Amino acid sequence: MNAILWGKCKKFIRQPGGFIVTSFICIVFAYLVGMSSFTKVEVPVYTEQSEKTTDILEALNQSESYSFVIYTEKEVKEQLAKGKTDIGVSINPDTYTIFRVADTSNVLMVQNYLQTYYANMLKEQALINGAADKEEAQRVLAHNNETPIIPVETEQTLTDKEASYNQSLQSLFGFTLFFCIYTVSFTVIEILRDKQGGIWDRFILSSTSKAQIYLGNLLFSFSIGYIQIIMIFLLFRYGLNIDFNGNFHLVFVLIIPYLYAIVALTILLTGLVKTPSQFNAFIPLVSVSFAMLGGAYWPIEIVTSKIMILLSKVVPITYGMELLKKGVIDSASWNDIMVPAGILCLMGTIMLGIGIQLIEKRHV
Repeated sequence: MNAILWGKCKKFIRQPGGFIVTSFICIVFAYLVGMSSFTKVEVPVYTEQSEKTTDILEALNQSESYSFVIYTEKEVKEQLAKGKTDIGVSINPDTYTIFRVADTSNVLMVQNYLQTYYANMLKEQALINGAADKEEAQRVLAHNNETPIIPVETEQTLTDKEASYNQSLQSLFGFTLFFCIYTVSFTVIEILRDKQGGIWDRFILSSTSKAQIYLGNLLFSFSIGYIQIIMIFLLFRYGLNIDFNGNFHLVFVLIIPYLYAIVALTILLTGLVKTPSQFNAFIPLVSVSFAMLGGAYWPIEIVTSKIMILLSKVVPITYGMELLKKGVIDSASWNDIMVPAGILCLMGTIMLGIGIQLIEKRHV
């Protein structure tokens, strides 16, 4: 088995093209799709220069989603006219005015953010104006904002439709799990090529058992997929400062059941086809359809079709995304994580058993 692994590694070092290409494409797609959440949305504003409006802008810019940038009134309206932005805002001490070219989702979210901020600000002003000692009222309000009088802890039970959503992590997880299928398939297909080239027969005639031959190929395919996923996650974690909700260490464990299922899936596909060309034609169909059904391209929570949801239950990517979302985004308990992990292990074991049997019978 060690000799098989060493030979596979040497061949991979000589021909790393497929690994590099799939890794690069995955990084590009994940970045471009999730780019809107990697950086703040710039909102052009103009305002009269005063101490109060300066304080308002400082408070508004504490948002993690928006950056309110000061321009002149003429510059803001020019940006709107040229289509460089879909929203502009006039900030005043007690009110605001929104200029927009259409009711886009971005406009509605900014409007909601401003409405909430100004409503809270006006309530505080009303309380201060109605107080006998205005300075004391300001001090009490500031203290209560930092440390509420009655701390309240809330728990939210999420349904499938209300599951937490993070655009950057959704795109990163989805495209990484999707392109990993191609990477693993490029290594598993070597079993078929070895059989056609007679190399497999030489392995069998050697002192190496069939179990060791299969185990060597499977471990190599698993290792290449694992290295690719971890490499991509490390790049986004330390290169683009995606914090993984403080649970980055969990990805090293969470991807193991998914990779096992994908290796087993490619073994099954290898047993179903007769030639490498058939395998190469089959893989894109399977991977793209699985990605669409499993929520790699978009959150599975937004799908309403019962048939699509039913089909997603037999797709490994569904449970791979569920594993990463529960572990990283939702910080779920290990009991919750074990459910999709167990399903992936079961699917992988079944597909692996059937795939090896088909390979033994079909390719002699």
